[in-house]
Amino acid sequence: MNALALEVRGLVNAFGAQVVHDGLDMQVRESEIFGIVGGSGTGKSVLLRTILGLQRPRAGSVLLGGADITRMSPRELDRTKAGYGVTFQEGALFSALTVLQNVQVPMIEHLRLPPPLLDELGMLKIRMVGLPPDSAAKYPSQLSGGMVKRAALARALALDPGLLFLDEPTSGLDPISAAAFDELLLYLHAHLNLTVVMITHDLDTIFRTCNRVGVIVDRRMRSNTLQGIAEDPHPWIQSYFHGERARGYLERQQAQGQAQVRAAGEPHGT
Repeated sequence: MNALALEVRGLVNAFGAQVVHDGLDMQVRESEIFGIVGGSGTGKSVLLRTILGLQRPRAGSVLLGGADITRMSPRELDRTKAGYGVTFQEGALFSALTVLQNVQVPMIEHLRLPPPLLDELGMLKIRMVGLPPDSAAKYPSQLSGGMVKRAALARALALDPGLLFLDEPTSGLDPISAAAFDELLLYLHAHLNLTVVMITHDLDTIFRTCNRVGVIVDRRMRSNTLQGIAEDPHPWIQSYFHGERARGYLERQQAQGQAQVRAAGEPHGT
């Protein structure tokens, strides 16, 4: 069994009297794609911000590579941030910078490289996420929604992190673009040996990409494989994984499987 890439222990997050997380535990193993789901107001984004060290919890610990970020100094936390990549829901690209310049921001912050090498590495990341070379000189306002997502992903991969955090990576995309992003994620996961932690409400993405899923309910997290979590008796989990949208996806998957079986059994022309 792979070692833990991320562990959250007894996390408590609260805003005044409103408790968002109350003893939340979470474990992510190296090289897996771990999906986080939950209803509105369950604190998915709050959890991500806490894991990233952007806010301090009221109690609990967050271990990245065995080190507790909640007890790090600002300098230690800055060094730790260089070891992971993150994309936010709307891309969060700098509007006044080109795609290439956006991708180079982490490199300039953490590396000491001459401009020609920065350009070469930036273009490598742009090609890695499937963007055309001419997109490097474009500004975020000139990109489609799918291209913005890929540019943000290129920036997240700028420092070759082993751990990647994605916040709603397919939100706002049409089904074809979302499926293409899922395939890109699977490709990068396999070839770069990434550990991926992803917040998503997209059932298609969950079923296509995730090894395990953590569901935030009752201010805590229940984690399991897809099959295991789908069997969890909690009413919200049952509604989410066995509702109409989930049934529709499963029916499509079943139809595709049957079509593949029929195609495999058909005689080939001579």
